[in-house]
Amino acid sequence: MVTNNPVPAKGGSLFGATTVAWEDVYKGSNVMWRVPRNIRYGDNIVVREDETAVFFRDGKVLAYLDKPGRYGLTSLNVGVLGNLIQSLTGVRQEAEVYYLQRRIFDGKFGSSEPYVFRDPDFGLVNLRLFGDYRWKVGTPDLFISQFVGTFGAAASSDVEARLRDQMVLLVYNTLGKLKDQGMRVTDLATQLTTIEQAVLGASASHFGPLGVEVQQLQGLSVNLPDDVQKAIDTRSSMGVLGVNYMQYQAGQALTQAASNPSGGAGSLVGAGVGLGAGLGMGAQMGGAMMGGGSAVPCPKCQTMVPSNVRFCPSCGTSMVPAAPAAAGPSTACPKCNASVPAGMKFCPNCGTSMAPQTRTCPKCQATVTGPSKFCPNCGQAMP
Repeated sequence: MVTNNPVPAKGGSLFGATTVAWEDVYKGSNVMWRVPRNIRYGDNIVVREDETAVFFRDGKVLAYLDKPGRYGLTSLNVGVLGNLIQSLTGVRQEAEVYYLQRRIFDGKFGSSEPYVFRDPDFGLVNLRLFGDYRWKVGTPDLFISQFVGTFGAAASSDVEARLRDQMVLLVYNTLGKLKDQGMRVTDLATQLTTIEQAVLGASASHFGPLGVEVQQLQGLSVNLPDDVQKAIDTRSSMGVLGVNYMQYQAGQALTQAASNPSGGAGSLVGAGVGLGAGLGMGAQMGGAMMGGGSAVPCPKCQTMVPSNVRFCPSCGTSMVPAAPAAAGPSTACPKCNASVPAGMKFCPNCGTSMAPQTRTCPKCQATVTGPSKFCPNCGQAMP
């Protein structure tokens, strides 16, 4: 990006004057070229369409030329060069000149040190990121003042390293703000476009003081540690299967047992896992089946449940068989509609209280007993 190609051949009308131009053969992918010798009063500067010539002396920018033309640093151009001519006619009649390309450049960035992301689920997570961006010189005088005057950039690697570090810092700052807004580690993979847009939106205030405009950010990649990525993959699988962590682990254990020829599960476990039933089994069922115990299907979700378990570990349904219909009078359970013998306070099938249900009529305030849909006093529909 920074070159030191030889000064073109001398010319001009004044004795010892030099005509300086940045020849195309030397440009390439360089954003900046420092003319090897200081420019003096009487020299000529050639500026082309895609260039800006910046005059620099004593740590500050004197002026810059961004319109194409041939400029003679004499009193003939005082109307165009203004303060620059006055500066060059002082005691020290010379200055450095830097040419800048105005085209768009492609750059890459990547973190050399991990970024610590505090996640509510996974704690402190070390992130590494990589990506590409496109940029150009936005304000020539700020660019030279910062990179030459402040940072002392003298080679291509100096400018590239500074821009790369600033881009990584900007992405880190953006991730911190998004985290404060609720973004989690599990959201990063699906929110890369959102992150890119947020970084691009903040680039003007971040790179503006450096005289740089970031035009585009693309190819952003945020890498997670292997153990965290594995945990996220597990959670994603649990969400697809609709199981909790205990059920998922039980299913994984059964899968491993089925793939082990020496295991005692046999074809029954292998078939169950193959159909996805293993992921719906709790740890108790796994132990019962591996030990040879009997199992019965849950009346609600059909998961095979050990016969000595009172509630299904998958959906929580009671595994106690419904009481047989009594010979005497009975009442239907208000929850499961099982036939409950008269005098019982709770349903033997689901445990629901059999006490008469009472409600207050919203119109006449009368007490309504039972599941009646209308108030027997005034006929108001009951909620």
